[in-house]
Amino acid sequence: MLKMRLAGILLATVGMIQTAAAETVVERVDSQSASFRVVQLLSNLDHPWSMAWLPDGEALIGLRPGGLLRWRPGEARARSVAGLPTVADYGQGGLFDVKPTPDFAKTGQIVMSYAYAGNGGAATRIASVTLAGGRITSVNVLFEAAPRSGSPVHFGGRLRFGPDGALYATFGDRGARERAQNKADPAGSVYRIPPGGKPELFSSGHRNPQGLDVHPVTGVLWAHEHGPKGGDEVNLLKSGRNYGWPRVTFGREYSGGEIAASGTGPGFESPLHVWVPSIAPSGMAFYKGAAFPGWKNSLFVGALRAQLLARLTLDGDKVVAEERLMKGAIGRIREVSVGPDGLVYLLMDAGDGALYRLEPLTR
Repeated sequence: MLKMRLAGILLATVGMIQTAAAETVVERVDSQSASFRVVQLLSNLDHPWSMAWLPDGEALIGLRPGGLLRWRPGEARARSVAGLPTVADYGQGGLFDVKPTPDFAKTGQIVMSYAYAGNGGAATRIASVTLAGGRITSVNVLFEAAPRSGSPVHFGGRLRFGPDGALYATFGDRGARERAQNKADPAGSVYRIPPGGKPELFSSGHRNPQGLDVHPVTGVLWAHEHGPKGGDEVNLLKSGRNYGWPRVTFGREYSGGEIAASGTGPGFESPLHVWVPSIAPSGMAFYKGAAFPGWKNSLFVGALRAQLLARLTLDGDKVVAEERLMKGAIGRIREVSVGPDGLVYLLMDAGDGALYRLEPLTR
């Protein structure tokens, strides 16, 4: 039997958590293109996983065990949202990404991805829900990445709305590699869900993609995914393309053995950037604010294992340089988000996780 906690059981507990912290400066960083300070804004967050911004400047913060918080910059406390769908919190599963729909101001609709357990195990679900005040008032399941599995790993779970208005969702291979090469199986893929339309396969051959964002100039989706031992990748996503896992990979077995003879091959898209050894990337955002002019169009990637923030410098669709920031300063960086104020927000993943903000300083 799967060992898990259910969000419904946790709601009362989550509602009583006081996620408060006086703003605390963690450190000052002088990077290649900007100087900034790292400020802690909230603490005592139970494994925060995602962050999204509502039109009025308020933020949603998703907690993997099955909690959702509302928080506004300048407030010392976040408020719990009730009525979430049942979430299977076991292994790497739980509540993943949360995003407001493009018409949220009119409809109050948000979409969320989460692990759902039933007969046969668990799978990643995508649902549209209505947020009214402090609670979810309706839940409409849009898609489930069936078949379900008893595996506790590789759920994927990142969401983004594209320039075409469609929702894009990532799904991991659930620890069964060959599922990523079966185009009839959603595992190890990115799906496109058009407004009011049928979900469809967008790209395949992914291991566990947990970073997804839209390039601010080209409007093209970029993603990153966890490799095995080495071989984390950044990819430019193209409709109908296969990204190779597990037939090609720059990573190896955790035992050190070979998985594939090469990291590239005919019929497979090559990554734009690879990390060997792995940094365990999670969360990704293009910088498109005004607070840090030197970071314009940089791509930021959080790292769990390496506990750092990677800034990738781009030349068109090429990654030409990488700068590693804040190594070990705050712990496992799960989410990277650029706020409407142009500042960079980071979520640190732990049982006593926290929210941080990067604020510009003069050199």
